Amino acid sequence: MELLRNAVRPYAWGSRTTLAELLGNPSPAPHPEAELWMGAHPGDPSRVVDPSGAERSLLERIDADPVTELGADTAARWGNRLPFLLKILAAEEPLSMQAHPSAAQAAEGHAREEAAGIARDAPNRNYPDPTAKPELVCALTEFHALAGFRDPVRTLALLEAVRTPGLAPYADLLAGQPDSGGLRALFTMWITLPQTALGNLLPDLFDACVRHVKDHGEFALECRTVLELGESYPGDAGVLASLLLNRLVLGPGEAIYLPAGNLHAYLRGTAVEILANSDNILRGGLTPKHVDVPELLRVLDFTCNDMPVTTGEDRGRLRVYRTEAPEFELSRVTWAGSDRDEVALPGGTPRILLCCAGTVVVRDGERELTLSPGRSAWVPAADPDLLARPSGDGEAHLFVATTGTDAPSHGER
Repeated sequence: MELLRNAVRPYAWGSRTTLAELLGNPSPAPHPEAELWMGAHPGDPSRVVDPSGAERSLLERIDADPVTELGADTAARWGNRLPFLLKILAAEEPLSMQAHPSAAQAAEGHAREEAAGIARDAPNRNYPDPTAKPELVCALTEFHALAGFRDPVRTLALLEAVRTPGLAPYADLLAGQPDSGGLRALFTMWITLPQTALGNLLPDLFDACVRHVKDHGEFALECRTVLELGESYPGDAGVLASLLLNRLVLGPGEAIYLPAGNLHAYLRGTAVEILANSDNILRGGLTPKHVDVPELLRVLDFTCNDMPVTTGEDRGRLRVYRTEAPEFELSRVTWAGSDRDEVALPGGTPRILLCCAGTVVVRDGERELTLSPGRSAWVPAADPDLLARPSGDGEAHLFVATTGTDAPSHGER
């Protein structure tokens, strides 16, 4: 086990204070800091720091000895590649509305774009790699998101609450087919509306949302979201599409799993995210970037219902956020009050340990490593089981990222 030095990604939607303060850097930062990356993504791999202070790219270390670093099974299954990427997200503004392909869709799309000669860094490239990109996000603070298509009956109630002459035909369309097929038809119409039609439709919608918020209506949160998105992304079809998605507020420790085809947008807050090590994104709005509507419609899953929120399940002292994703599994250990017990962290798979609160000491026999907030460590598959304990007073939180177990998820509400 060795410390990691990780890259901070400076996207425009990030915070100038969250990551800076977590990492003990000057705050506010000179520019928005959006994501802290931990892993072996080719675009910004972490650097492993040995006891002497020497550094080496985690990507290079894995390439040099994949069996030791990843384990024989992981190396064989994922082509000598670490299949997951761990992040801390610090969102101060909404991210783009997006979905990700399944493994089969990614492989087919990648092959098709390679054959067409589309450069991998081209703005109209949808599939820079041939792999799926499921993800799970676990809140560190109150975390706001749009995720998954809402039950059409509830969406009809929302559309009725903000009914305008312009919206009426679309509400009637969904009322005539209140199922996934109706959602597909309505979403397709909205995302392909000409700019002039959007310009005529949105102002009346905003007025109706303002009235609903002032009246403390049932859908005040959804209406505030429409107004906020309309201000950030004027004339964007994603503002309309937000009316169709579940509006979620996660508390610390709560998580959502986003499988292939799930349309979502993170709005604001701080969270730990684990995802498959892929760059495949199909955008659906709330962005100036390329939106490929036909390809997006090919991958979207219009299954509609409440979005499951999980608090994980107990596995000894570990709280495990189990999913169907084979690429990753995320666990959390929390120490509170007078609890200072050592917790076993099983070995045999590649792991990244991330401290998000307090100070945690991790030991392997006589070796010890101390992790303060925002600091992380790489643990090769060849390392044995570890023991972790908090150091000092107050709460301590440690996340453990590793490869998946192909198990179904549980512990949902």
